[in-house]
Amino acid sequence: MEQIYTIPVNEKFEECAAAEEVSCPFCALYRSLEENELDLILGASMMEPDVRIKTNELGFCKTHFDMMFERKNRLGLALMLESHLHEKLHAVEGGGLADKLHPGEGTIKELSRLNDSCYVCGRIEHNFRLMVETAVMLWERDESFRPKMAGQKCFCLPHYELLLETAKSRLQKKQFPEFYGIVSGIEVSYMTSLSEDVSWFCKKFDYRYSEEPWGNAKDAVQRALKFLSGDIHRPPEKSER
Repeated sequence: MEQIYTIPVNEKFEECAAAEEVSCPFCALYRSLEENELDLILGASMMEPDVRIKTNELGFCKTHFDMMFERKNRLGLALMLESHLHEKLHAVEGGGLADKLHPGEGTIKELSRLNDSCYVCGRIEHNFRLMVETAVMLWERDESFRPKMAGQKCFCLPHYELLLETAKSRLQKKQFPEFYGIVSGIEVSYMTSLSEDVSWFCKKFDYRYSEEPWGNAKDAVQRALKFLSGDIHRPPEKSER
């Protein structure tokens, strides 16, 4: 039952199941969406009037400003900054009637709106939730997808929560226990192994264990951080000059 919108989900689940590195398929999907959005915003979409209106209005979070800066299209970024700064200047100069009656209140409200929004985050969030829903739908309707779900090594905790919430709301009551049994088994197994690796990492700093082998614990801290908070932002590597 493969459709255009199911292809990315199938691909990332297959890749993560086959890879030696432990990774969350939803983090991989998020990064793919993020890369596409950043390529578009600094490329084809940059000069589209409706997009510029939105980027002027919403701006970008620090993470996505930094990621755009690391790309090579500095002129494209500068053009967006030029018009976005005009929007910010309008907010700083005054908040209309509210500032005339109560100085500063309108400015604070408008800056709060601007500072708490991000065009890229909004675009990703909408499409990402659809992908999580697609994964649940595939598990429900496509028998060939079930081994891909069962074959995952882990889901990061933030995306595991979202996966459970989505499945709970979309699956039939009689289906959810089976789904939960599969994904919770994956999660508990990985968390148990990860906890043991972190504990062994700590013990290796005790002189009594200094000569013992590291096993899988050398990168336990990095893996624990990715598991607990997700692994969704990977700026492009800087090219050597």
